[in-house]
Amino acid sequence: MAAVATCGTGAGSTGSMVAAGGKNNVTSFQRRGPRASGSDSSYSRLVSIAGTRPSVRNGQLLVSTGLPALDQLLGGGLAVGTVLLIEEDKYNIYSSLLFKYFLAEGIINGHTLLVASAKEDPADILQELPAPLLDDNVKKDFDEDACNHKTAESNIKMKIAWRYQLLPKMEAGPVSSSRFGHYYDASKKMPQELIEASKWHGFFSPEKSSSTLNIEPCSLTHGYIKLLQFIQNIIYEEGFDGSNPQKKQKNILRIGIQNLGSPLWGDDICCTENGNSHSLTKFLYVLRGLLRTSLSACMITMPTHLIQNKAIISRVTNLSDTVVGLESFIGSERETNPLYKDYHGLIHIRQIPRLNNLIYDVSDVKDLAFKLKKKLFTIEPRRTSHKRAILASSLKFL
Repeated sequence: MAAVATCGTGAGSTGSMVAAGGKNNVTSFQRRGPRASGSDSSYSRLVSIAGTRPSVRNGQLLVSTGLPALDQLLGGGLAVGTVLLIEEDKYNIYSSLLFKYFLAEGIINGHTLLVASAKEDPADILQELPAPLLDDNVKKDFDEDACNHKTAESNIKMKIAWRYQLLPKMEAGPVSSSRFGHYYDASKKMPQELIEASKWHGFFSPEKSSSTLNIEPCSLTHGYIKLLQFIQNIIYEEGFDGSNPQKKQKNILRIGIQNLGSPLWGDDICCTENGNSHSLTKFLYVLRGLLRTSLSACMITMPTHLIQNKAIISRVTNLSDTVVGLESFIGSERETNPLYKDYHGLIHIRQIPRLNNLIYDVSDVKDLAFKLKKKLFTIEPRRTSHKRAILASSLKFL
């Protein structure tokens, strides 16, 4: 039987409030009349939730992934009601870190957490969350890193073609603590008092929970069934679906699911080339239906590199809203290749949601790399020495 835990009491939001603006901005296409101060103004009610902001593209409510540079790549953040799929790196080092950033951002903003794992106890995961960084410390870390590369950049700047200089700049550091998204120190743990003041729900499904059950080939695994029931109960009982108004101020439910699709969940898609994908795809289909009608956002990490059948990966991608892949250099030839000495891996933005449409957006920014310094996880456009050498040699013939 899967173990389920519910812990913590929200003592108040530690994040900043996003002010609702433009109340008097009424166009000729809007019906004029008295504005209700309560439930009739859904826009004002949504943007007043701590740790959220409306998208400048479509007005969709967004939350931060916990990594401002990733928010920027995804069009401003993760849309409420959607699923973000993280394709795990080979040794699950950096994907696990992004997973913890997502949860840490929820605690800082006072969001309710739902942590599900078949590998680690959710309580242990929360104890490993990174500590938030003050603005002054973040600026100091970025300034030190900039000084280290200043000389090298100045020597090669004239050799880089103009089209590479015009690549979008990844957001470096925050201006103030009130801005959307926060930065975290990967070398330190989040203060215990912040974790104790947060509200979270844990779902731990050990491997033995599904080993004694007879599962039909076309049915969901025991772990998936239990997890869906647990998520549905939290959404409905705590009013995240809107049908049962929340007693306190409106809040966001952040759902984090770790290692979905692995054998620990009783799934066989990573074990055989012709594994049955029905259980996983049905789980994602039902989960996305629950999210669409609730104030929830979900991050899932999945070991897609273990799935041999590419058709299964394609179906999983279609059932996710946003897909981000991490490719680590650990254990590969690139780890010792001087062309990649400044980075720890590549990040691939495979899919960006275009809500209420049948097609997905594709990121305009390509060739992205990430690196983990002493404290910070950063993302930036990759400019390898190989490209610089080719560009420099081509300039000689101009």
